[in-house]
Amino acid sequence: MLDAEVRELMQPFVLSDYQVQEVYSRFCLEVARGLKRSTHPQANVKCFPTYVQDLPTGDEMGKYLALDLGGTNFRVLLVSLKGHHDATVDSQIYAVPKDLMVGPGVELFDHIAGCLAKFVEKHDMKTAYLPLGFTFSFPCVQLGLKEGILVRWTKGFDCPGVEGEDVGRMLHEAIQRRGDADIAVVAILNDTTGTLMSCAHRNADCRVGVIVGTGCNACYVEDVENVDLLHVDFKRTKRQVIVNAEWGAFGEGGQLDFVRTEYDREIDEKSINRSEQLFEKMTAGMYLGNLVRLVLLRALERKLIFKQSSRRPEFTSVLQRNEEVFETRYISEIEDDSFPEFASTRKIVKQLFGLEKASVEDCQTLRYICECVAKRAATLVAIGVSGLVNRTSNRRVIVGMDGSVYRYHPKFDAYMRQTLQKLVKADKDWDIMLSEDGSGRGAALVAAVASKSK
Repeated sequence: MLDAEVRELMQPFVLSDYQVQEVYSRFCLEVARGLKRSTHPQANVKCFPTYVQDLPTGDEMGKYLALDLGGTNFRVLLVSLKGHHDATVDSQIYAVPKDLMVGPGVELFDHIAGCLAKFVEKHDMKTAYLPLGFTFSFPCVQLGLKEGILVRWTKGFDCPGVEGEDVGRMLHEAIQRRGDADIAVVAILNDTTGTLMSCAHRNADCRVGVIVGTGCNACYVEDVENVDLLHVDFKRTKRQVIVNAEWGAFGEGGQLDFVRTEYDREIDEKSINRSEQLFEKMTAGMYLGNLVRLVLLRALERKLIFKQSSRRPEFTSVLQRNEEVFETRYISEIEDDSFPEFASTRKIVKQLFGLEKASVEDCQTLRYICECVAKRAATLVAIGVSGLVNRTSNRRVIVGMDGSVYRYHPKFDAYMRQTLQKLVKADKDWDIMLSEDGSGRGAALVAAVASKSK
């Protein structure tokens, strides 16, 4: 049985129906403000147009490169599209050394160009012309399909000389400096756009793409007439355009203050991007483990967990030593565990604290803490998804999902569906599908569609 005090400790993470409805209303208002030129500068859900207007048909053909940069490593992919919704993929993962994540931007792009050249050589394609789709998963203002200005670094990157610059041009110049491969950067996209495209390649009704991984963001298909920010020279010949919501910044205007907890505030205060990306800090993998860590510290202090152990002060110092000590993947493993064996939970507790056999009560408490943190994240993501689904003009809407948190957490999908059922309009026929490598295959599809529509 769960201690009533444990439930009381976690109460701030449990969102009431009123709170869910209120966050939903505030989110929808921010999206509308982000789309409108007059209110865009003040809006914190920026809704940047991506200039991607054509969804894949499934009959795309040819070889395309995709580059996916969005975390501590990046991937290069060679995608061979064969028509009939078919594709084969060869890929390679390369590390981004820690010093390059905060070193001069030019050095980062030179490193990437060097890895691209190695990859192309390995596949005997040095002389072939290869269009490249560049998945760059940081907030960007797009000025066109292949021009993206970095607004600000997130996710631990902070390379000087890139914010305010066109990252498509920077990659192009780094490739040119080497001069040993015929690669053309034809599109810059966000990983959410890639997710939407890769799902649309398999299901034509996909209209929303969402990532819940290290970061958290979404994009959706909007009617062109509602998008004020499209470049003046842009030919508005098509009805729709994919919009990159950049919803991670939701709450920067105080909209989430009434649901943020003391733990959320502490995470924000100690982060490198203080007062920014507040919605992301409540939903993304980069922060969820740390949230559980902070709650565990409070539970130890109040003697709500490991009550029988004389080593509690030692456990406290383990948790205080390092913000990343409680990994986000532990949340998925603990929630996936079976009662009353709790094999995974006990293994994690042993790994962290050297405690041989945690009691069933301790395991239940730890699981409940993880569940409340994950369920709140899923509920918030679903609130955002509902707002975007309700904006699309299609009656049938598929939501393409990806990211390590969504993919590996055993109940994230179910938690999301509970909220979607409450908020999505009754006349919408909706479902969720798991993306197959959105940031890789999706980038190649954007490159293919871009090459086709020239």
